[in-house]
Amino acid sequence: MKKYDNFVDCLSVLEKANFSNAYNDEIYRMGVIGQFNLTFELSWKALQAVMRLHGVSGAEIGSPREILKLGYANGFIKDSEVWLLMLSKRNENIHIYDDKAIDELIVMIRDSCKRYYKS
Repeated sequence: MKKYDNFVDCLSVLEKANFSNAYNDEIYRMGVIGQFNLTFELSWKALQAVMRLHGVSGAEIGSPREILKLGYANGFIKDSEVWLLMLSKRNENIHIYDDKAIDELIVMIRDSCKRYYKS
């Protein structure tokens, strides 16, 4: 499935990020955040495609939040709070201007990669 493969490829790139560089280099930091945004976007779209393939009612259309909740309700994802937090951070990060908030986002991305990436 192409959407799933694209998501896995993006996640693999993000997992390989040198997060030490993200703390010291503004361009690298923005690259990590951009890759997170792309990876997250592909994640919910891949989830939607998988649920459609499995005939899950309601998966045909919906916002990212609705698709994540539906995925959780149908056992396709775990830790709905983490996924909804990532959605919230994805929505907020275009408005982050201070270094402390950016550093917190980088930590969340790093920790999420370590927790969910499976080689």
